[in-house]
Amino acid sequence: MSFLQRLRQQKFLSAVLTAATLGVGVLIGTLITTGVRADKSDKPVTDATPLVIPSPVQLANDFTALVKRVEPTVVFVSTVVEGKPQRPVNEPQRKRRAPQAEEEESEEDGMELFRRFFGRQGPGEATPRRREGTGSGFVVDPKGYIITNHHVVDGADKITVRLHGSQTEHKAKLIGFDHELDLAVVKIDYGKPLPYASVGNSDAVQVGDWSVAIGSPFGLEATVTAGIISAKGRSEVGKQFQNFIQTDAAINPGNSGGPLMNIKGEVIGVNTMIATQSGGYQGIGFALPINTAVKSYNDIIKTGTVTRGSIGISWNPRQTPETMKALGIQQGVIIDNVVAGGPADKGGVKADDIIVSLNGKDVKNGEDLVARIADTPVGNKVNLTVDRNGKRMDLPVVVQDRGEVFKDDPRFARFRKEEESPSSTDAGEPKFGIRVRPVTAEDRESMKLEADRGVVVTNVVQDSFAAEIGMRENDVIVSINRQPVASVDDIRKIQATLKGGDAVAFRVMRPNPVAARAGAAAAGPRFASMFLSGTLPK
Repeated sequence: MSFLQRLRQQKFLSAVLTAATLGVGVLIGTLITTGVRADKSDKPVTDATPLVIPSPVQLANDFTALVKRVEPTVVFVSTVVEGKPQRPVNEPQRKRRAPQAEEEESEEDGMELFRRFFGRQGPGEATPRRREGTGSGFVVDPKGYIITNHHVVDGADKITVRLHGSQTEHKAKLIGFDHELDLAVVKIDYGKPLPYASVGNSDAVQVGDWSVAIGSPFGLEATVTAGIISAKGRSEVGKQFQNFIQTDAAINPGNSGGPLMNIKGEVIGVNTMIATQSGGYQGIGFALPINTAVKSYNDIIKTGTVTRGSIGISWNPRQTPETMKALGIQQGVIIDNVVAGGPADKGGVKADDIIVSLNGKDVKNGEDLVARIADTPVGNKVNLTVDRNGKRMDLPVVVQDRGEVFKDDPRFARFRKEEESPSSTDAGEPKFGIRVRPVTAEDRESMKLEADRGVVVTNVVQDSFAAEIGMRENDVIVSINRQPVASVDDIRKIQATLKGGDAVAFRVMRPNPVAARAGAAAAGPRFASMFLSGTLPK
């Protein structure tokens, strides 16, 4: 046998032995594995005790009892605003449309203290044809009267309300609103008495008290959060009459108009705004005190509007104790300006006078004076004690309606009652599809308008003739077919002479937001004059 053959034979034998060895190992491992089996007896694997679910037992406490009682009074409010779609700022213009003005955006640099609970569109986005919003409210009268925030229903063409635990939408009617408090009252006809919330006394609220908020944040209905009252009298974050209650109960978008309650389940505030850098809850929320809201509510259900007294003055809220000391006065209000022809002006009050008392009672500061005058019935006479150059004198002043005293102030212009254009009331005549209001003195000065010339468009009806030719809110109509316009009656008279198929040319003044931001010298005049023309539909 050669060496090569012997080598091959040895390799073969080695392979056979290796395979045999592996086979024996696998067989032994299998026998060992199959031999390890669980004990077939009833003995448990471990000494653990099985878990048992107890019978359901409700653990009552102050919060659960409160929620059960109050939750049925809280409602979900939804709104629809119909509007003509507008193009993004950078989108090319279409034919027959007036130039699309750029909307002025406010700059945000951190905490947005006055952020309400509705989002805003980003720059460059088209305005949708139909905008929807949601908020909260609470029933205060079994007949269906509901308190909510004005900004929840402001400008809405349709308001609906869903009651707790129901998906049925009830059409709501706007009874009235108070824009200075951001408060509104709506009503639904339910057919039978509704559960309603109990009103507490917000003057009794103390910092550290428990507070509970119920509402529909992000559309999640009947959400309950709790916290404490973290501050009172927060006047620096709102309007003149809004001295907010501050709470750390979680409040988010959609909570607007919902109730803030004490541990007894009494409403102590109306959730209105939050302080936030993110757009959501960051531990600081603000509610309008219910005592303030009740006064406004009672006016609204009686007359549909809110009337506050005024004497027609302005003052600097930053006057310091050092200033008063230097003038030899302990407390009072230094008058900055007196409205010409207003109650104070007629009563002999002058700028730089210091009002030290009202009807014999000391005036602490401007907020104290305004609050007391606002609560004085219109037409009543008050006695002002003023310090003029170190001499005291008493001046009788008759209180007038705040809205009338400041009727030319643009801050009040958009809340003044709108005048219906003839298009919505006169049958058989061509319809323009607009609502208008008178031009204010400030508008007139800005546009260099002649006296008694022009009306401001406050609403353009969707798909109307006015919308088709490109008319917008805040346009100022100065003439129609070369005929001057100074009132809704002028529009009515001109419209009576027109028929379907006639050509109509509106001369309007349109605000220029670019100029308003950059200044007239940099970006042209603040108002642009243009014609909006079309043919009345037959």
